[in-house]
Amino acid sequence: MKVSDFNYELPKELIAQHPYDKRDEARLMVLDKNNQTIENRTFKDVIEYLEPGDCLVINNTKVIPARLFGKKDTGANVEFLLLNRIEGDTWEAMVKPGNKLKPGTKVLFGNGILKATVLEVLEGGNRKVEFEYEGIFNEILDEIGLMPLPPYITEATKEDTKKYQTVYAKYDGSAAAPTAGLHFTKELLEKIKQKGVEVANVTLHVGIGTFRPVKVETVEEHQMHSEHYYIKKEDVYKINKTKEMGRKVIACGTTSCRVLESVADENGFVKEVEGDTNIFIYPGYKFKCIDSLITNFHLPESTLIMLVSSLAGKDFILKAYNEAVKEKYKFFSFGDAMIIK
Repeated sequence: MKVSDFNYELPKELIAQHPYDKRDEARLMVLDKNNQTIENRTFKDVIEYLEPGDCLVINNTKVIPARLFGKKDTGANVEFLLLNRIEGDTWEAMVKPGNKLKPGTKVLFGNGILKATVLEVLEGGNRKVEFEYEGIFNEILDEIGLMPLPPYITEATKEDTKKYQTVYAKYDGSAAAPTAGLHFTKELLEKIKQKGVEVANVTLHVGIGTFRPVKVETVEEHQMHSEHYYIKKEDVYKINKTKEMGRKVIACGTTSCRVLESVADENGFVKEVEGDTNIFIYPGYKFKCIDSLITNFHLPESTLIMLVSSLAGKDFILKAYNEAVKEKYKFFSFGDAMIIK
């Protein structure tokens, strides 16, 4: 299967640069994968596609202000993007300028309230770094770090970056937001619960690898990046009860989908577990747990457009994407959404 099979033409002006003023006023494309029909709605109408006894699964990871600007002991400017915590105060970071930050280099951030030492160069050019500080690391990040917006968002204001977080974000650890969840308001989630829909949580810390282009020619050659996840006992109970009742499990976002499909057994039941997943879902994959997916519109030739194609069929997805271009939907992280039912 060729990566180029998942391409589509996207005018640059359709890449959303700013979030909606009201999260749930985004547009919603409704794809019926069985009847091959497409409807155009507003995101708050998503409640109409959730029934009592169904389970909506959301990813409650929290984006950390992981972009840090500092100075080497020589005075030269450097930039760190924290990717994942290896252990304790040791992190993997993407660094600029890469060729200048050799093992042993020391960097100061925020006038010295945070210090870093480069320990080693990792495969792919990232650095293993160790931080020194006084106080609480996440509070220091909140003070001096910036939200790591995706590279295709170039016009965002400070107010925009504040909205690059779901209303239910809870556990620090992501370098990118689970963007399908950005459309939910607390009020909409409350209405969904009142309708009799269970809302369950998973946690998957989204890595920056989610933006990396696929550089091979054939899909099967691609190696997925690994991301850390966990799923708790009370959420396992909700999801498995839904499966037992024969009701639908609706994943909010590709990250929730990847967790569920990573941990599910052949019958779609999940278990309480913590681990790392590099699951790669592309056409030919047989879904075990999820029945429906709420998601944003994804980059051409990306692993995410391959994932949605595996659920709804490549031709139908590309038809829907071309329809979205024609209807001037907004694309990517701050853009509009679709539900595949």
